[in-house]
Amino acid sequence: MKSGKAAVAAGLLVAGCLVACSTAPAAGIRHQVALVGKSDTSEFFLSVYAGAQAAAAEYNVELTIYSPDTEEDYDAQNQLVEDAVASGAEALVYSAVDFENNAAVIDDAARQGVKIVAIDSNVDSDAVQTYIGTDNYAAGQMAAQAALDGVEGSLQVGIVNYDVSSANGQEREQGAVEAFQQSGRVDGITVINTLAEAGQAQADTAALLLEHPDLNVILAFNEPTSVGAANAVRSLEAADRVFLVGFDSNVSTIDGLQDGTVDALVVQNPYAMGYLGVESACRLLGGQGTDLEKTVDTATRIVNRDNMFTMDSQKVLFAFEQR
Repeated sequence: MKSGKAAVAAGLLVAGCLVACSTAPAAGIRHQVALVGKSDTSEFFLSVYAGAQAAAAEYNVELTIYSPDTEEDYDAQNQLVEDAVASGAEALVYSAVDFENNAAVIDDAARQGVKIVAIDSNVDSDAVQTYIGTDNYAAGQMAAQAALDGVEGSLQVGIVNYDVSSANGQEREQGAVEAFQQSGRVDGITVINTLAEAGQAQADTAALLLEHPDLNVILAFNEPTSVGAANAVRSLEAADRVFLVGFDSNVSTIDGLQDGTVDALVVQNPYAMGYLGVESACRLLGGQGTDLEKTVDTATRIVNRDNMFTMDSQKVLFAFEQR
């Protein structure tokens, strides 16, 4: 599975990057690339890091990975960016905790000559030379459509989102809400924001379901909130009345697909985000950045009980095993 994913990602830009990364700053010295993510525990980011490490090995760059203790701590992430730049990073592959509050540190890094590649979650900075990740608005629409296809009649929807300042979460929410509104089948939508941490997401989802017993659809927009929402539905024995659509791939939510707690997952391609992020940094350092697309949309698919055992679904569900 690992070699197959690497081959797919590598096939996109290999020829240019092999030349670019061979242009080291001095004989025997490798380019230094830093990847600053959001988490060192989620399966999503472990898969991002696996893809990044594969690209770093293939293109002979020195890769250092940084992540804050929580996915909400933009101050800690800002400090990690400063640490990476101070340590000599020539390019930064970056997933922003906060669209606005992470922008200044990225601008400052760019002023010092650091090349900037955004992955997964963008930042409000003109210094970003390419963004690689999910079309989050479309992914939100996919999640809503999965619920519309899976539930007959009128829908009462609860949305469990994470940090309100995270660009990708807000784009997913916008896409989902607009898809529901356009359907004409939704009687109400209740949105909560919680921590990107399974325990807190479980508590907040359980409170949402108890306060709104008429809810028959729950959408959760990243891996920790999806795990928490699934645990809440399971603990309240609400699987028969609640259609749950989550995001990303985790052992807990995959088990939920099998036992009926989770009805569908919007599965992204974090391995490709990491791989292509480092590959793009490599091209920028080799002077080939003019050929980069401003936005690269990585693959996203819906996995449910009907298709979860197909080969394609198994590859994306268990992408985290590539680390």
